[in-house]
Amino acid sequence: MLELNPDWLGRLAQYHPYRKAVFFRGQWYTYQGLYERARQAAGVLQALGVGRQDRVGILANNHLAFLALYFSTPFLGHILTPFNIRLSLEELRALHAYTRPRVLFYGEGFETTAKALDRGALPLGALEGPPAVGEAKVGLEDPALLLFTGGTTGLPKGALIPYRQLLVNAIQTVMAWGLTREDRYIQATPMFHAALNVLTTPLLYLGGGVLIQERFDPEEYLNWVETQRVSLLFLVPTMFQTLSEHPRFAATSFSSVRFAISGGAPCPAPVREAFRRRGVGFKQGYGLTECGVNCFTFELDEAEAYPESVGRPMPHLEARLVKEDGQPAGPGEAGELWFKGPVVMLEYFERPEETAKVVVEEGKERWLKTGDLALKDEAGRFYIVGRKKEMYISGGENVFPVEVERALYEHPAVLECAVLGMPDPKWGEVGWAFVVLRPGARTDEEELRTLLKSRLAGYKIPKRFIFLDELPKSGPGKVLKEELRRRYG
Repeated sequence: MLELNPDWLGRLAQYHPYRKAVFFRGQWYTYQGLYERARQAAGVLQALGVGRQDRVGILANNHLAFLALYFSTPFLGHILTPFNIRLSLEELRALHAYTRPRVLFYGEGFETTAKALDRGALPLGALEGPPAVGEAKVGLEDPALLLFTGGTTGLPKGALIPYRQLLVNAIQTVMAWGLTREDRYIQATPMFHAALNVLTTPLLYLGGGVLIQERFDPEEYLNWVETQRVSLLFLVPTMFQTLSEHPRFAATSFSSVRFAISGGAPCPAPVREAFRRRGVGFKQGYGLTECGVNCFTFELDEAEAYPESVGRPMPHLEARLVKEDGQPAGPGEAGELWFKGPVVMLEYFERPEETAKVVVEEGKERWLKTGDLALKDEAGRFYIVGRKKEMYISGGENVFPVEVERALYEHPAVLECAVLGMPDPKWGEVGWAFVVLRPGARTDEEELRTLLKSRLAGYKIPKRFIFLDELPKSGPGKVLKEELRRRYG
């Protein structure tokens, strides 16, 4: 059986000690420098009595300390547990009580909240000290991370992520996406989220460069793309949209960029087109915390020819589509997306009943039910059509909100939109469209209906349009549809 070393940063620090690894607060840190910080963090935790499978929490904006703590885990066997900084104190209290971290570290601006959770919480600066001694003490099946799922209702579940997942994701991302040591990427999405493993950990596995942006700033981001010769872009759609509307966007040189990947939700066609006009090729990404995190791959030419597809499964991931009756979906039929492979999580932390709902045991095989609906064409390309729980039935016909949303985005006045199925006495359920217009733009319900009638069947057209100033979003930037339902349903 192939054995992989969870302490891969140590090897890179030996082979390429002076190679630039991470850019943070105006300076580059080498692979050797990053590794030394990881050993120091492990030494501090060791002195605090942290041991195997103890949770170590962090509450901070994007920071170099995330990586120091991440790469310190092999030495003590502890589990890095990042907390969502955008949650309320009461929500954080619940998650803290659920995961019971042995120690909690906080970044600038979060001392009051952290101390309210744990009176003994420590600042990130406390992670500098004598390095830990000894070698890695973990195996591939040991948990390395506890990442909270992006749930929109109730207490998020903590997905236990093993080293197996992290290593295989890094390896197959490097291989299938064609990453190189010369690639550079800006980590602008929250590091408390699974997006940390989209490009940051694969690039650091390979020997590439990562720039950490503490908080997303479109002007700084565009400046770094040009001055730091960034070659890979990954953001959620709202962040790509913000960049495309920034005054500096038209003047920024994207000559170093090889391609952009959108994650978290389908990226609207107008946003993709804005980047294509600047010479940036675009791919649709798909992943989830529990199967982490890059699930599909696509050559750029084919991705641009089929812009609504996410591509084909990664080399070490098997996918299948299962209909409501348990039968496999045929070409062009929608079914729930299931995955099997070494990137599937261990379980939900201390939630066996919740784990049993999504992990299906078939002999020695473990399948993960994603809750997402997808279809596959004759060439094996997959298309995500929405969440299983978001699909609604109107007059006996299935409606996938993402299809309606894509059509709405074709109107030049639409900045953001979300479609939900709502109860209706006649049709069972009907669509409601929540729409945010671009600044200074105008349109109305009648005009949007006219657009949709030219592109969709009548039963797919929302029965109600609600215009808002903004849509509620989660920490990673996903639209909170259940919050819209709670407010308006």
